[in-house]
Amino acid sequence: MKYTRRRFISTLGAGSALIMASSIPGFSNNIFQDKNKKLGVALVGLGSYASYQLAPALLETSSCYLSGIVTGTPSKIDTWKNKYKIPDENIYNYDNFDKIINNKSIDVVYVVLPNSMHSEFTIRAAKAGKHVFCEKPMALSSRECAEMISACKNAGVRLFVGYRCHTDPFHKTAMNFKNTSVGALKVVQSEFGFRSGDPKQWRLRKAHGGGALMDVGIYSIQGSRYSIGKEPISVSAHEYKTDNVKFAEVDETMIWQMEFPGGIASSCICSFNAPFNRLHITAENGWFEINNAYSYGGLRATSNRGPVDIKPVNQQAVQMDTFCKSIVDGSESDADGSEGLRDMRIIEAIFKSAKSGTMVIL
Repeated sequence: MKYTRRRFISTLGAGSALIMASSIPGFSNNIFQDKNKKLGVALVGLGSYASYQLAPALLETSSCYLSGIVTGTPSKIDTWKNKYKIPDENIYNYDNFDKIINNKSIDVVYVVLPNSMHSEFTIRAAKAGKHVFCEKPMALSSRECAEMISACKNAGVRLFVGYRCHTDPFHKTAMNFKNTSVGALKVVQSEFGFRSGDPKQWRLRKAHGGGALMDVGIYSIQGSRYSIGKEPISVSAHEYKTDNVKFAEVDETMIWQMEFPGGIASSCICSFNAPFNRLHITAENGWFEINNAYSYGGLRATSNRGPVDIKPVNQQAVQMDTFCKSIVDGSESDADGSEGLRDMRIIEAIFKSAKSGTMVIL
């Protein structure tokens, strides 16, 4: 069935260019020869994030560059083509996307589509022999995540999920806080929310994988998990709505607690109708906090000893450089498909707990 992204949304809502090093299980034994080559990245979906964060970041990366685009909106092509000097042969739509298999100048595709389209285009990219960067959440279900992981492994390509905070220096400091002289961790508080605008946007449609938990709650799950360095063993959740019309199909505000081994707890909240943005880690002998924690910039860190001086970076550029270096040298990544699968299982447990009103054991 032929379709464009816009038509796809309206319908629902109304080997490889590079070979892995042998150190990565399930991949080829051949070693990538030219470790100085910049990898070509094609952006699949030219929405706000691709336009204002990813594409500009690819002008700053040292390991990759913008080599192609995939769009279902023909009117966008000339602007992108002229601004980023993209040749005609590197421009695709959603119908002829699979022909990308013949394009040697595209090594990686970055899937920046509505959540409901992540699985399809990740699997199609894998079959075309391209490595995949997929935005979060990875898919609509843990089943889809597993299928994506399997497809990439079978094709001998790498799969990464857009967890930009993993390479951000503020969040790397949060990850390391437990290893400093602060004693045992006690509680992590993780909060992210904003007031959503257009009531017709896909993020407010269940079929597209919308809702606060899928869109911004995943940051709070991540913040808790990498700050504590362990996996949760249970979740308890409650959903709240103040606007039953706008949020008829999806969750507006979700509040949940996660229990971790050793009695460590996290308290999380996400919302599409209230602004907050913070990660706070409390230990026996100190605390560490990031304000504007999950924003693209403007992060500020403080601790019980006062402000913490951390130099900000272009998160998207560092993320993509890190992923590409992992492809080239065959190193493992803490932002691969298995990480996306772990988050999706927790998201499913949170929804289950909110619906049943009971604790869910993981």
